[in-house]
Amino acid sequence: MTVTRSSTRAFFFGGTLLFTIVFIALTIDTHRAIAARSEAHPIPPEVARGLRVWEAQNCENCHTLMGEGAYYAPDLTKIVEQRGAGYLAQFLRRPSDFYSEEEHGRLMPDLGLSDAEIGDVIAFLDWVGKVDLNGWPPRPIHVSGASVRGIPGQAPAAGLPAPELPTSRGKTVFNEVASCQTCHSIEPGQKLIGPSLAGVAEVASGRLKEAGYTGKARTPEEYLRESILEPSAHVVAGSSYGSNGRSFMPATFGQTLTPAQVDDLVAYLGTLR
Repeated sequence: MTVTRSSTRAFFFGGTLLFTIVFIALTIDTHRAIAARSEAHPIPPEVARGLRVWEAQNCENCHTLMGEGAYYAPDLTKIVEQRGAGYLAQFLRRPSDFYSEEEHGRLMPDLGLSDAEIGDVIAFLDWVGKVDLNGWPPRPIHVSGASVRGIPGQAPAAGLPAPELPTSRGKTVFNEVASCQTCHSIEPGQKLIGPSLAGVAEVASGRLKEAGYTGKARTPEEYLRESILEPSAHVVAGSSYGSNGRSFMPATFGQTLTPAQVDDLVAYLGTLR
């Protein structure tokens, strides 16, 4: 094929026109998607007020949001989803009930926030948690030195055999899928966000015999399942893990875990001593 001056000129102008059209189309598509991707829709007034409280208290000096801020305290990008609004409200009212310098090596100060300010901060954090950040943060927040074994949503390394026993699979659900270890220790007497789960099957047996038990379980296994799927079915009177008859534990595991995973988790919890 002979390349002539006219064919070269036609190729040049034709290619330039083609890529100009592609560039214009991509530019239009980008501008069309900016509003949705930048969360540029109107921000509710309580979210705006919560941002002002966040800034006034200099929360970013310790915490991280969307990867920005200090790394002295936990990342709070998904904190409402992970902890629930009820827990956060109680925590912000009296952080010393949950967190102390003696136990954790650092101190969450009492900020003296009003109930209205607490509600606004939670609304702001809830709004932040719903922004599409392409999977950030890459793992659940760490609490009291608990380590996460693996990253949720990421397959384990090739060549590693899948655990066969229900208790082994349940341990994986506890540590990775549901990230229970970020709130619960399995060591006796070690309190994190929630109570220690050491000997939880025996604790469950004792709860069923209490006159004030308000759930529907009849066996320790049923009690453990109920605690996972319906945490507010029974809230221990006088405990710091609930308020007004509502547990601070998220009630979403019925949606995020499969029935088989719940079965395996119950089996694993039954082995804890």
